[in-house]
Amino acid sequence: MRQRLSVEAYTKGVLSGDTIILSRAITLIESKLKNDKLLAKAVLENILPYTGKAMRVGITGVPGVGKSTFIEAFGKHITSLKKKVAVLTVDPSSKKTGGSILADKTRMEELSRDPLAFIRPSASGLSLGGVARSTRETMLLCEAAGYEVIIIETVGVGQSETLVKGMSDFFLLLMLAGAGDELQGIKKGIMEMADAVAINKADGANKISAELAVTEYQNALHLFPKSDSDFITKVVTCSALEGTGIASLWELITEYQQSTIQNGYFEKNRQAQNLEWMHNYIRQLLEGLFYENTIVKKAIVMSEKSVKEGNELPVPAAELLLDLFMKNLLK
Repeated sequence: MRQRLSVEAYTKGVLSGDTIILSRAITLIESKLKNDKLLAKAVLENILPYTGKAMRVGITGVPGVGKSTFIEAFGKHITSLKKKVAVLTVDPSSKKTGGSILADKTRMEELSRDPLAFIRPSASGLSLGGVARSTRETMLLCEAAGYEVIIIETVGVGQSETLVKGMSDFFLLLMLAGAGDELQGIKKGIMEMADAVAINKADGANKISAELAVTEYQNALHLFPKSDSDFITKVVTCSALEGTGIASLWELITEYQQSTIQNGYFEKNRQAQNLEWMHNYIRQLLEGLFYENTIVKKAIVMSEKSVKEGNELPVPAAELLLDLFMKNLLK
């Protein structure tokens, strides 16, 4: 294993924008080793005053929508404005090996070579919703390293949307046109979360159907309750392949940022997200303590066997294990 740096070396490297040390710092916070956790905590405390200044953009979309191609085109547009962009892609992990299945960095070759861009694929580690547990900390490290726009890509349509919405300032939903009934196969809840809907692949023969899809989605959005941000969700078309609509989408995000800063929602949303982060961490920490407890580890084997064979109901079995855990803690 590569030798760890000192807290000062990690801090200095991240703040100077050294991508090699930034990558090593992210690896450090992803580590489950006790010593690494203590080191990571100290590094995060040091860089905290230099965080919070980036625009955090969450991006999701239906399968086949071309997220990676879109993010590359979107990222290249941002760097063309001389802004630094960090892309955090969360790859689904294999249930058998725990390894990452996708490889987003290899699918964004041009952007990965851009000196103003930083791409970090992370395995979800089988965590709930497919979002890596350390995504928030990674985001802070990137902000401290001077990245002005942070893009968080979700695995796909599902539970991950709620988690990414809870750590981003602007949430973009990518959709396709001409794929059957436009409003089927997409949960109402995800539509309600979106700050903008972009119909991708609006090129060639698909342009007309993309424009029709805009009208359909816009009509559907009118039926939803007004957003807390007071920003009216817009539906636009774009083509990542041709690069059309990308610039206007960035202008829309900038407009959203200015509007929500002025009406106070931007800061209010960030504060609510920090509280959510704290409570999520408490749940994760308690879950970790429970499953790592020696007494529980021994008892859970028998409980699982009993539940699996139908000799015991899951809820009473869980309550007994939790009771055992609590008694063990109080000793």
